[in-house]
Amino acid sequence: MALRHLLTALCGIAACLTLAACGASTSGSGGGPPEPEEKGITLYSGRIAAAIGGAVDAYEAEVNKDVQVRFADTADLAATIVEEGDASPADVFFAQEPGALSALADRGLLAKLPDDILRRVPPQYRDPQGRWVGVTGRARVIGYSKENVDPSELPDSPLELTEPKWRGRVGWGPQTGSLQEYVTALRLEYGDERTREWLEGMVANDAQAYPNNVAIRDAIAAGEIDVGLLNHYYIAQAVAAEGEDYPVGVHFPPEGLGSLVLIAGAAVLESSDRKEEAFDFVRSLLSEETQTFFTRSSKEYPLAKGVEPDPSLEVPLKDIPSPPGNRTDVSELQATIELMEEAGAL
Repeated sequence: MALRHLLTALCGIAACLTLAACGASTSGSGGGPPEPEEKGITLYSGRIAAAIGGAVDAYEAEVNKDVQVRFADTADLAATIVEEGDASPADVFFAQEPGALSALADRGLLAKLPDDILRRVPPQYRDPQGRWVGVTGRARVIGYSKENVDPSELPDSPLELTEPKWRGRVGWGPQTGSLQEYVTALRLEYGDERTREWLEGMVANDAQAYPNNVAIRDAIAAGEIDVGLLNHYYIAQAVAAEGEDYPVGVHFPPEGLGSLVLIAGAAVLESSDRKEEAFDFVRSLLSEETQTFFTRSSKEYPLAKGVEPDPSLEVPLKDIPSPPGNRTDVSELQATIELMEEAGAL
């Protein structure tokens, strides 16, 4: 299968999102800081403007240069970089997950990062060859209704959600990139047969399909379902907005890869003629100020050493029962999609 199709499958999105160029535009129009006088690096961002705009603004103000940002789906941006090759205008690629970064690294398109950057992040959250580095992490969890589920009932593994007592009570998002990453991790850890058995069991147990993690969270809050498979920060964001009485709790399953930490990361293009500036931008993403911005705004986990997560995240990153190592492999995603289709999950 062509790389574009593989990478698109990675995020579970068939069409490219809208591309936009911005620099000072991340600050809004009118009343903001004056536009930088000099053009800076070009950033390809698989993260939306709301997630990264504040970090870009801070960097622009620090260096007094205008960062050119192209926003789109991580998969399509990675495929675009492959097509552009040495002619790519991109200096930095900020990806929603590491599979696309690894695919580019394997094709020799990413530069080796300086040691001082790599040392800022624990080894399990960066490329072993130093070609990309994790910036933030989000953990897979089981969200549950505080009103309908006693914590003692919660399973140790998502694999147990096929049991009869959970029939019709579970929500999941087979179309979402995060669930597809999780299924890929299951395949790599347990093999296709065990993974197929789980997928078929979920379908047979009447697991309710939702289009995204927000919909799963809201369905739990509304009492439509009792538990759901999603990322931790969606619940954390709702708690921050609505208070401690928010009716959805977070459970970190210790087994079955149930608390797998998914990484958003950054890399510098080998073809960049502004590598030193690009390296400085990656350093800024790992600075205490920017890492704190990420965790306060999105409730994701900061990956730079010494930076504390948002106080609302009661479980520290080191205490999340996530298996070590990177279990995202872009070459496996097409097989994951096919397996999910065969099992009736898609």
